[in-house]
Amino acid sequence: MTATQAKPQARAGASSAVRDVRDVLVLMLLPVPLLVRALPAAFAGGGTRRWFGGRGEGQRAEAQAARDAAAEAFYELDTAQRDLKISIETITAVDSSPAARKAVDDFAALGRRIDEASSAYITAVDAHDLDRDDLEPSIAAQARTQLTAAKDELVRVKGELDRFTAGLGSLLGSAETQLARLAPAVERARQALLSASNALDTVRASGLRADDLATRLAALAPELTKLNQGAGRHGVAETLQRADQVLRDAEAVRAEAAQLPERAAEIDRRLVTLRTRAQALTTRSASVEPVLSELRRRFSAACWQDLQPVPEQAAVNVRQAEEKLKEASKARDEQRWADATSRLSTVRALLNATDEAVSAAGDRLHRLDDVAKDPQQEIQRTRFAIRDAQRLAMAGRNTPEPRHARPLDDAVARLDQAVTGLEGRHPDYWHFLTVTEGVRQTASRVVSEIREERGAGAGA
Repeated sequence: MTATQAKPQARAGASSAVRDVRDVLVLMLLPVPLLVRALPAAFAGGGTRRWFGGRGEGQRAEAQAARDAAAEAFYELDTAQRDLKISIETITAVDSSPAARKAVDDFAALGRRIDEASSAYITAVDAHDLDRDDLEPSIAAQARTQLTAAKDELVRVKGELDRFTAGLGSLLGSAETQLARLAPAVERARQALLSASNALDTVRASGLRADDLATRLAALAPELTKLNQGAGRHGVAETLQRADQVLRDAEAVRAEAAQLPERAAEIDRRLVTLRTRAQALTTRSASVEPVLSELRRRFSAACWQDLQPVPEQAAVNVRQAEEKLKEASKARDEQRWADATSRLSTVRALLNATDEAVSAAGDRLHRLDDVAKDPQQEIQRTRFAIRDAQRLAMAGRNTPEPRHARPLDDAVARLDQAVTGLEGRHPDYWHFLTVTEGVRQTASRVVSEIREERGAGAGA
């Protein structure tokens, strides 16, 4: 029985008291002769009421007071249980963690103890009619004892319930936070979908189809339906996750739609630029063969053999670039933006490789000319790099660290060997330049290591 079911008992007692007061008022308003005649009838009432004086009425009053106190305790417990049930439902709607499941189980166990205490209270109330005319003092005393015990048990269980409620603070707070996020999150997702749809309409009005964006936006329609069905059907956590995903996807569609006109214009610019560059490289590629002829005439084979494939490879690259440009232009006309961008990236890579190869031939001839005229400049430049590294390695020391000295000693030996190689009839100047470049890189690496080590030591 709940507090609502227990209320008829309280109402019955109140009705009896009202009838007694009403009867007394009627008798007081009668004239004296009629009052004398009415008194016997008023106290008869079809039977004889037993009035208790002194101790008997005191027992009845104490029992009724115990009944009222028990009813109040029952009502407070019932109210607290209803409030706690709402809290538990809030937690279970959001949280499926072990802690949440334990809270549900503990609440069920507590509910069983509440039922037991409530049952004892209801049994005590039903066992005694404290408003009976012929209530015995001993019965009233027994009722008071039972009702007081029932009240004490209700208060004890209410204490357990309060302590349990206090322990739910973190779980309930987290659940309420998620519930508070729910409505705004769903509304943001709806607004994002609306913005994406409007952006798509604007793009289409400018003559761009944006079919892929329209397909992506249409794929979000089932998710919007689930959002509209609400958390009651799909759960709070799942609905929040869905709202966040819809928001991200819709925002991505909107952003891409807004950028689409500029993207189309950028593709148009790249098509023009890369066509011009391909034409220029076709002209430059024609100059590679004369450069190779000069290299073959003046220098040993080792200086130019690796450049032999350049003219043919340049021509192949330029042809492939032109074909990809045609594919990119067709994709642009069909508004296949991703395909157009991919083709243009391939064109750029082909032209970059061709540009480097064509430039390498001219750079090779220029460097070989310089070293053939005056190798000492390259030699002194390289020796200076070694000496600079050696001075740094010796700074503040009597002897250098072996891990620094060894690579520098090896670099000196390599340079001396490369210089000796220039004394032949047909020196390999390209090998010489390769060695000197490697020696300078070694010296630079040693310098960097020394500075890092000393910087770390100073910081410590």
